[in-house]
Amino acid sequence: MAKSEDIQNQNPTLEEGLFGSLPRENNCSGFDLLFYQGFWCPEIIVENVVSCQQHFQAHETDTILASFPKCGTTWLKALIFSVANRSKHPLIESPLLSANPHALVPSLEFQIYRKAPLFNLQDIPSPRILSTHLPYSALPASIKTNSKCKLVYICRNPLDQFISNWHFASSLQSKNHYSISLDEWSKKYCMSGITPFGPFWDHMLGYWKAGQENPGQILFLKYEDLKEDDVFYVKKLAEFLGVPFSTEEERDGMPEQISRLCSFENLKDLEVNKSGNYIDDHAPFNIDNKAFFRKAKVGDWSNYLSPSVAEALKKLIHDKFEGSGLTFKTS
Repeated sequence: MAKSEDIQNQNPTLEEGLFGSLPRENNCSGFDLLFYQGFWCPEIIVENVVSCQQHFQAHETDTILASFPKCGTTWLKALIFSVANRSKHPLIESPLLSANPHALVPSLEFQIYRKAPLFNLQDIPSPRILSTHLPYSALPASIKTNSKCKLVYICRNPLDQFISNWHFASSLQSKNHYSISLDEWSKKYCMSGITPFGPFWDHMLGYWKAGQENPGQILFLKYEDLKEDDVFYVKKLAEFLGVPFSTEEERDGMPEQISRLCSFENLKDLEVNKSGNYIDDHAPFNIDNKAFFRKAKVGDWSNYLSPSVAEALKKLIHDKFEGSGLTFKTS
């Protein structure tokens, strides 16, 4: 892997030669998005993305958690970490009790490949568990070409994702001196898919199609299915990661214990997630850990979207996903 200073030295040239000419739009939080390689990339991390694409080398034992923002990423990080590390950490001493899931499963583009890394890849013990919001088409080549590297993708029905993202972004608007109404934002969201890592249809369909072609490498999960039967999917995760539960573990209720530990209610009530901060030095502020725990309810969109906006989103979903085989539960 190239030294960090070598990566950083490439950035000025990249910025002058490429970033300045990219299409630009405001995100609903007020931060700028650049249309880079076919998706809307937050400007604050675009250099990180380039560095990640150029230098990340996947290991055969890696697990990469991929997701579109606000689709259950925090929950799935907790589940994967607990399943994969259950032999190292008794659940009563789980690091999740004192650390936010985002600190335990670091993001490639937000944490690892920033100018002053929070994490050194060499310091992360194998098997590594990492995360990304990058579309499948924008993943580092080593992830896509390394057939033994595992990818777990989680998506959510776009109606709830839209509202969850709106609430998350709204918490940042006042800090960024920006304001836009929900109806105004929905027009940009529907017309051009303008949202971090969007359009959402390209993101979800990219992983869906890749998963159909390579089910041994990519496990495609739906947030709504996990909500219906999380214990079933805890077992499915263990099997996919190559660490299935033993007969003794099943008898002792280990899958159910992991489910309870990682439940929304339990994680939200932990002190670390009520008062801590998710630190990103590229942003002009810290994101409170509690911002990652709002409602976690299926169908919450109906409490916020006007009939006209809801219908516009439903039509968009129908038009974009028709014939793909990918469907969503919205209530």
